[in-house]
Amino acid sequence: MVNALVRLLSQLSLPVALFAIPLLLPVPAQSQETTVQSRVEEAEVADPASETAPPGLVVEAGDAPIDATIALRMQQELMQLLGRVESALVAAQSLGHLGDVALQSLDAGFEGVAMGYVDGGAQVEATKTLLREFPGLVRQGHYGEARSRWLEARSQLWASYPNDRPRNNAPEVRSIWLDRGTIVRAGSKAGLEPLFDRLARAGINTVFFETLNAGYPIYPSQITGSQNPLTEGWDPLQAAIELARERGMELHAWVWTFAVGNEPHNRLLGQSPSFLGPILNDNPQWANLDHRGEIRHRGSRKTFLDPANLEARWYLIRIIDEIILNYDVDGVQLDYIRYPFQDPSAERSYGYGEAGRSRFQDMTGVDPTTISPRQVELWQRWTDFRVNQVTEFVGEVHQLLQRRNPELILSAAVFPQSRHDRIHKIQQDWETWIEQGIVDVIVPMTYAADTNRLGRIMTPMLANLPQGALMVPSVKLHDLEDIVAVDQMQMIRDLPTSGYALFAAERLFDNLKEILQQTQIESVQQPIPFRQPFKAALDRHRGLRAEWQWVLGNEQLWIDDDKLALWKEGDQALADALTQLANSPNREQLLIARDRLNSLQVGIPQWLRLHRSSNGYQVTTWEHRLRAIDELLAYGERRLGN
Repeated sequence: MVNALVRLLSQLSLPVALFAIPLLLPVPAQSQETTVQSRVEEAEVADPASETAPPGLVVEAGDAPIDATIALRMQQELMQLLGRVESALVAAQSLGHLGDVALQSLDAGFEGVAMGYVDGGAQVEATKTLLREFPGLVRQGHYGEARSRWLEARSQLWASYPNDRPRNNAPEVRSIWLDRGTIVRAGSKAGLEPLFDRLARAGINTVFFETLNAGYPIYPSQITGSQNPLTEGWDPLQAAIELARERGMELHAWVWTFAVGNEPHNRLLGQSPSFLGPILNDNPQWANLDHRGEIRHRGSRKTFLDPANLEARWYLIRIIDEIILNYDVDGVQLDYIRYPFQDPSAERSYGYGEAGRSRFQDMTGVDPTTISPRQVELWQRWTDFRVNQVTEFVGEVHQLLQRRNPELILSAAVFPQSRHDRIHKIQQDWETWIEQGIVDVIVPMTYAADTNRLGRIMTPMLANLPQGALMVPSVKLHDLEDIVAVDQMQMIRDLPTSGYALFAAERLFDNLKEILQQTQIESVQQPIPFRQPFKAALDRHRGLRAEWQWVLGNEQLWIDDDKLALWKEGDQALADALTQLANSPNREQLLIARDRLNSLQVGIPQWLRLHRSSNGYQVTTWEHRLRAIDELLAYGERRLGN
């Protein structure tokens, strides 16, 4: 099958074959490095959140043979990078077309011309030439030339990103985690001020501020009767809120939920490695235990609360309530909102704290310590019980925020793995949280060492996403080249998402900060999607039609006049409906907007069928952006109901 595809690609000429491969091909086999790392993680029972996702395709210079599978993957990866760079170039070129204006007429008919740009065009065309010639190089055994030209093309495409000018970026959540270590090093409000200046200049509009970490509040708490010793003498939370407000940024309290202690933090405080953390030190009966009765997780060395313990949950609720009553935060983010990582197939599981065992036994008459995954039906009941404990707690936090202030945003940092894996390994079912309307923003920890791997993580996750909450994937900056971070952010923008999250502030170094500062429209000029979803939907559509107008105006669209007329009519109808909805949000206008959006979504694949043959990535990206608008409308509908 793969050989046939390679032969087909070698026979086709561009532009038709350029994007004939789907957005992300399934990878038949993992690299040796990936397999080794997976085995190491399994052996150590490591916490997946502490590991960067293994790399995808690794290409090195040399004459090593390129088999059919690797050749296909190399072409696919270069095609996708080419599409992302072209997408960024269009965003830069179309910035001047922003505005509520109709699509202009086009007389080019079917005689489309090659996509070209003021900057980056030469490398775009050079990459297309390589993609035409690559199958022949591999077939003829010119592996060294194929590898060297591939590596040079990738490097030149990265250099072609328009990182020196603003882009037509749609309204998005531009968030960053501000970690405890950076806060501690700041030492005072004056120390935090230049950091917030940097974030504001970089276009960040939302800060997840580490407020409860390893069981310690970063502020002076009356509930716990203590404060993290590393921040005593000042109130970092209050200082951060004031600094964020002065810069038009939102600040959300980032809360470690069920993870309440770890050994590295003990070392920082000069405590014994065996210290369980302040919460479990005072309340050891709240601990989440594994099936052997051990309290500390073997991989991460963290300690956890038992989500089935109602007293422990009430304690956490009181801390969150203290935060939102005493501090003018804009939202709360739940982290470690799960059980510790487990491997049920190896009979390594969690949930055997006093409350968990007692409550399950009261419900079923069975002590969970006596069952195993081999008892399928009973084990599923045990799994469902634990999943429900986490979901119930998220619901309790949602209800608290709704009572105190319905404008508070609830987000959750979650794993992006498949729903099946999460339910059975960490009892985290965030799809249900969306379906129940108890969370506003899902922030999956899509940590990846390269953009290809990021796409492999995100594509299945987005394919099965329920509507009702916004999706904000994350980029882990640790050990990531700046241009790869830019590339990952572009992929996130080209998929149906509502923004990005950067992990973490301590890694936002000068070069990347400068790139963000030069490319991102100032955050104060745009609505934040979770705050004004209908206005964000309108502005996203304006940005999208600015791209369409630029492509049309430069005669770079393959479409006949009849289809263009239908497109223009449908687009204008949607623009009118979104304008009315943004100005006067109500259910009647929302239904009209969604109906007109649906009509445009149905029409685009038909109208742009010819254009897709030469610009498949571009058309797919436009479809994703329409879907992102649909997600905003669905979220806005939920907020309208509340």
